[in-house]
Amino acid sequence: MLEVFGYAGALLIGVVLGLIGGGGSILTVPVFVYVLGVDPILATAYSLFVVGVSAAVGAFRNAQKGMVDFRTGIVFAIPAFIAVFLTRKFLVPAIPEYLFNLGDLEITREIGIMVFFGLIMLAASYSMIKGRKEEEGEKEIHYNYPMILLEGSVVGVLTGIVGAGGGFLIIPALVLLAGLPMKRAVATSLMIISVKSLIGFLGDVQTMPIEWPFLLVFTAISVVGIFLGIFLNKFIDGRKLKKGFGWFVLLMGVYIITKELLY
Repeated sequence: MLEVFGYAGALLIGVVLGLIGGGGSILTVPVFVYVLGVDPILATAYSLFVVGVSAAVGAFRNAQKGMVDFRTGIVFAIPAFIAVFLTRKFLVPAIPEYLFNLGDLEITREIGIMVFFGLIMLAASYSMIKGRKEEEGEKEIHYNYPMILLEGSVVGVLTGIVGAGGGFLIIPALVLLAGLPMKRAVATSLMIISVKSLIGFLGDVQTMPIEWPFLLVFTAISVVGIFLGIFLNKFIDGRKLKKGFGWFVLLMGVYIITKELLY
């Protein structure tokens, strides 16, 4: 029965991605952990694959429309995918099983990962609720290389630890550090998320017991959900939904932190 809810969660993730163009993938780890009972470390690996494939679908659609700035995407993606690969290959396996004690509570690696993920959800929810100002017209693209290197590396490490795409960090960086218009930044971010997530997943393939049939079915359902969301987007304004979804992500983040620390 839980598998049915888990696969329903996969469909929901895809529908949200199709409707609002991002953010839905942040639900992937909670679905794996709390619905399907997957170990949190393995769940972040699975999430990288699901997020990578889902973002690739969106990036391909945007590329067909000429919305992806490949040069900017590559400049940003290089430090990001190097950081995420190294994080998954070396940093995550090196995290000790027991971290520290918080009063009577022993903080394990699994609890630490989920609490950190909850904090990332809070940051992402703020980005969704606040919204972004849409800017029209092309600007001259310029590169602040030191900051792009730093931002890409930070996003890569965060993605490697929690398995989330990090679009709420990438999109502002593309606008502020490369001068991309908002719509092109959103489209280009999907390419970056796809590349760094899938390369990060490669760091797990040889070290974790990947159940490929399960993972491929979950991912396929999520992709079907994306196309369903794209279809529904003709009738529903995804921008109006994003703020409401942001509040949902906020509640989920609070729930995860509370559950891990108090129960």
